[in-house]
Amino acid sequence: MTSYPWQAGTATGVGSYPGDDPREALRIVLGELPKLPHLPELPARGPGADLTGRTAGLLIDLPVHLEPSGWRFSDRPGRDTRRSLDHLARDLDALEELAGAHDGPFKIQVCGPWTLAATIELRSGERALRDPGAVRDLTASLAEGVAAHVAEVRRRLPAAEVLLQIDEPGLPSVLAGTVPTASGFSRLRAVEEPVAEAALRSVIEAAGAYPIVHCCARNVPYALLRGAGAQALSVDLSLVSKRDDDAVGETIDAGTALFLGAVPATDAALPSLRATAEPVRELWRRLGFPPARLAEQVVITPACGMAGASPRHVRDALKRCRDTARMLFEAAE
Repeated sequence: MTSYPWQAGTATGVGSYPGDDPREALRIVLGELPKLPHLPELPARGPGADLTGRTAGLLIDLPVHLEPSGWRFSDRPGRDTRRSLDHLARDLDALEELAGAHDGPFKIQVCGPWTLAATIELRSGERALRDPGAVRDLTASLAEGVAAHVAEVRRRLPAAEVLLQIDEPGLPSVLAGTVPTASGFSRLRAVEEPVAEAALRSVIEAAGAYPIVHCCARNVPYALLRGAGAQALSVDLSLVSKRDDDAVGETIDAGTALFLGAVPATDAALPSLRATAEPVRELWRRLGFPPARLAEQVVITPACGMAGASPRHVRDALKRCRDTARMLFEAAE
């Protein structure tokens, strides 16, 4: 039977939070999600704290800078790369200060190679995704940088088990050939699934941490992500439809964990606890799996990152995730 690095009945967050104080955000995470805390991301701090810029700062020998159109590769490191690294250094200092003694699973997040390739521009202004050679260089650089980042987190949290979440919200568009060119008048050629899988696998294998892939979009390529080595998949439950049943069922049957986004990530009236849990149960029943496995194999999360939410909603949503996970666990006993 597959074992997981978290306890049954666990909840966690996806990544981003509102505000600009890393210590305050981490205190909230540690308080509300004690079984599986994670390192919060605070994009409100500005360039270098966003999804692309934060991970671009980890790239080895591939500096970037910010243009009006977005992130672009540079000849040498500059102010924008330094700012990305400064944000991350402050986050890691807060992590060591507040969670240095944590002795359970702990999750960190980075942007995946295909979402990076679809957002970072070449010096010409076109997206890196257009150039297969640039994508290979980007993937190799990312693999090396993420491995160093995982090692640094392990140094700061010596008793923890590090879980690595790779964010790939852009991957379905990359596979479908719907990523626009720089002009916006055309679309970049679709990437073949074996190529996409191989690049993602190289990052997962280099990191050497428990791998989770997050994709909060429609048309999640479940089989590709499992083939790349993901041991858990993080998705927005509201986007999982009956047409996904075969792929989701194969994922569960393979022992791959599901991080199900069951709680609204932006300000909204939260449904009752029972109503929050019911879509999770309904999916499990529809696919015919034993109820006892649900609380072990499923982790409850917000639907996506929470950077656009109010601080009050963040606390309420995280508590709802935790209470939902506990309810599902108790119901299975």
